[in-house]
Amino acid sequence: MEHIAAELFQDKLLKWYYEHKRELPWRQTKDPYKIWLSEIILQQTRVQQGLPYWEKFVETFETIIDLANADEQTVLRLWQGLGYYSRARNMHAAAQYVRDELDGKFPTSFIEIKKMKGVGEYTAAAVASFAFGEKVAVVDGNVYRVLARLFGMEEDIASAKDQKVFREKAKSLLPDQNIGDYNQAIMEFGAMHCKPANPICLFCPFSDFCVARKLGKQGSLPFKSKKVKVRERFFHYLVFEYEGKLLLKERKAGDVWQGLFDFPLIEKGEFEEHGKLLDTISSFAGVNTENIAVEDESELFTHILSHQKLQAKFFSFRLNSEKLAEILTKEYYGSFYDMDEIKDLPKPVLILKFLNKGVY
Repeated sequence: MEHIAAELFQDKLLKWYYEHKRELPWRQTKDPYKIWLSEIILQQTRVQQGLPYWEKFVETFETIIDLANADEQTVLRLWQGLGYYSRARNMHAAAQYVRDELDGKFPTSFIEIKKMKGVGEYTAAAVASFAFGEKVAVVDGNVYRVLARLFGMEEDIASAKDQKVFREKAKSLLPDQNIGDYNQAIMEFGAMHCKPANPICLFCPFSDFCVARKLGKQGSLPFKSKKVKVRERFFHYLVFEYEGKLLLKERKAGDVWQGLFDFPLIEKGEFEEHGKLLDTISSFAGVNTENIAVEDESELFTHILSHQKLQAKFFSFRLNSEKLAEILTKEYYGSFYDMDEIKDLPKPVLILKFLNKGVY
């Protein structure tokens, strides 16, 4: 089956791009900091959702030094709602690396950019080509899809060995000029035209050459081996109120949402009643439960992460003793905050959903 020549592919792709591309602010600059910010935000986030976050970060931290000098809680608070919070922590650490190790100057090559924390092959290639015109190929999910369908590549995109095959193919198609536009174009084509579902094959500039279209394999390419099993977890959030304030704690390393604040948590295999939770609190903290009034039990909240399904309920308790509040603060390593203070804390979306119900 005849494959399209690299030069013809480049010409058709760039023509399509210049006619159909979305006008996005990070495409209007060569500032590597702003481009890098956009790539980190869009790693696990759709453009429509990520755009206001990018604008907020650029407005708050005009330079990478401003970002480096910020405290982590401020960064996480601005990131709140995007999920995958390790991206924000890595981004902050990378900014500090540029400040401390590179004299505040953003690295200018693929190899050097890749040394920044949280930056892999794709992100380094994107920033190097968009900002500096370096001849390196970007390969993301959109590029996998375009290459797999157009050239009938059936390699497994979940396999490190097969990913190398795709990278080599992408490299072979690179033009000698307009590298940044070309890389933007192939990603944009995958996002807007050669979509995962319902690709626009009827009006495709590559319809005469596309292997997947000729063989009817648009739905099966690219091939990705079976997904990781999703783990289901049951969160019992303990909402302790004392004199109009709520007890929250910072989540530590070793689980989801490191550095964010949530309520004391008991995790069990299934949901328990208020009364049984009260017994658990009593045995855990060694407190007399006479000064704990059982309040409401929330509806069920469901939150989906990449490999986890979180089922959560919020169990509210009112404390009638200052000593008890002090004991629980110590036992749960938390503090009591009023609602204005809570608004300024970085929190998981799950906690926001509960608070937005207006119970407190």
